[in-house]
This record gives sequence, structure tokens and C-alpha cells, in this order.
Amino acid sequence: MAQPPPEKQPAEKQPYQPPPRRNWSAPVGNDATVAARTAFTRAGFTDPTLVLRWNEIAGAETARLARPIKLSSTGTLTLKAEPAAALFLQHETRALCARINGYLGRDAVTKLKFVQGPLVPTPPPPPRRARPTEPAATDPARRFVGPEGLGQALLALARQRTRPTVD
Repeated sequence: MAQPPPEKQPAEKQPYQPPPRRNWSAPVGNDATVAARTAFTRAGFTDPTLVLRWNEIAGAETARLARPIKLSSTGTLTLKAEPAAALFLQHETRALCARINGYLGRDAVTKLKFVQGPLVPTPPPPPRRARPTEPAATDPARRFVGPEGLGQALLALARQRTRPTVD
């Protein structure tokens, strides 16, 4: 005959104690990685590659019209699309599923679902920097008289200072 389980005694609730301080700050990236992984997992993306490389996977034109927002465990990928583009993309469902599955290397997406709404434009990539240029002959870094290592460091700093940006 089975005996009933023993009664559990409620544990006393301890007040919250913050972790001990070590008098040094932790890199922000440590917390950002955990937060990003949690957000991707909550949306169903166990592998964030689909979201992060969407432009490469879907192509520039399709990526401009739609973005992935959720992947269900049944293989349904929900895309947020511009209202006028949803119908066009519905006709391209098979080809898009094949491209996604081909990129991921497995049959992860079996069906596409479209949610209509305006897309926030992606920010442009940061401007590329041109190669450093030599400082002008009148630059004070060229006239420095002193230790060789310090003079080289000043010239390198002057090159960085006079470097133009390329748009």
C-alpha cells in the first residue's frame, strides 16, 4: 500500500540580497548577450541567424518588403510585411521557404504567415572610413623634436585626426 508523501514544510522567505560587489564593473556585453538570447528564444528563434542575416537569406527586395517576427515550433514563420506587398509575397511562398531552408540546412520553415503593417526602415550602415592620410607639412606633429617613439605616436595620431570619411 502506497503511503502519502510527507508534508513539505514551507521554507522561510529570505529577503532579496544583491550579489556581492567586487568593486569592478562587468562588461555590458555580458548582459546584452543574455537579453538578446532570451528575446530571440521568446520569439521562437533558437538560432538567431534567420533574423540577423535576413537580407542575405531572402534577398534585398524581399527583405525590404518583409521581416521575420516569429517562428513557431510547427514550422510556421510569421513575417511582418508592407500591406501592398503581402499578396505578392504570398505568391512567392514556396520559393521563399526553399531559400530559408536551404540557408539553414534543414526543413525549419514549412509555412509562411503574413501580418500586415508598416516596417520601420533599417538604419543605414555606418560610413566607411578612408585610409589615413599623411598630415600636412605645417602640422605640429611633424615639427616635434624629442624621443622617436613619442614622435611616431604623434604622427599616427595626426593621421587619424586628418582622416576624411567616405560616404
